[in-house]
Amino acid sequence: MGQALEGLLRFAGSRVLTLKEGSGAGLRLRRDDGAERTVPAAAVRRALADGLLAREADRLRATADARGFLRRRLCGAGEEAYGAQHRDDEMAKVEVEGAAAIVRINRAESPLGALARMKDRQGGQFLPEEAVAAGERLHADFTRGQLQPRVTASWEPRLASRGDGARGGIADLTDSALAARRRVSQAVDAIGPELAGVALDVCCFMKGLETVERERQWPARSAKLLLRAALLSLSRHYHPPAPDRRASTLHWGAEDYRPSL
Repeated sequence: MGQALEGLLRFAGSRVLTLKEGSGAGLRLRRDDGAERTVPAAAVRRALADGLLAREADRLRATADARGFLRRRLCGAGEEAYGAQHRDDEMAKVEVEGAAAIVRINRAESPLGALARMKDRQGGQFLPEEAVAAGERLHADFTRGQLQPRVTASWEPRLASRGDGARGGIADLTDSALAARRRVSQAVDAIGPELAGVALDVCCFMKGLETVERERQWPARSAKLLLRAALLSLSRHYHPPAPDRRASTLHWGAEDYRPSL
């Protein structure tokens, strides 16, 4: 199955595929450049189930997750394949409770890294630098808090309702991991229940935007807009704006008025 799946994704590339008539256990696919190929129907079903292909009516196209799959196949099986496929590592500085910390960011792996390079219609950055930094800071705290193994829908909007001494391994965490968990929970609360999910999906669980839209049944190209709003809100949480001093109380009086002390 792995070889058939790899062949299907390599044939798809960045093209759009159209489903043609099938024969037996095979499906005939036509690429938008006119090339055709018969592939096992089981490979198509597997690619759709794993999020490697996206389907719209009778059309198929490879998702961003397909590129990672092909990199792993190229590098070979095993844990080394997962590390070898990411060759765009970058060290980034994030602020944690007033102190600077250096974290490693996999730009080739992170959907946030691709969005950081995306342009808007005017040619400017789609995601402001402060929004990208907020997403990286959330990811850093998520990693420090050792939250990756426990993925539950109940984390929206709160990551956990148990106290620090509750059962489930929390008592065994270091103080820094517990502090990171609290920061993540506070960040999720600050973003709000409407937008927290997409921020966690992309920044922490490293899901592509197409995967988020498919899982949440959102319209196409809506995830990036909601993610932008979520990260800007998160940035304001990390760096609250200065209070407006103009809102202070004023007293109106005559020219020679002087307040009594």
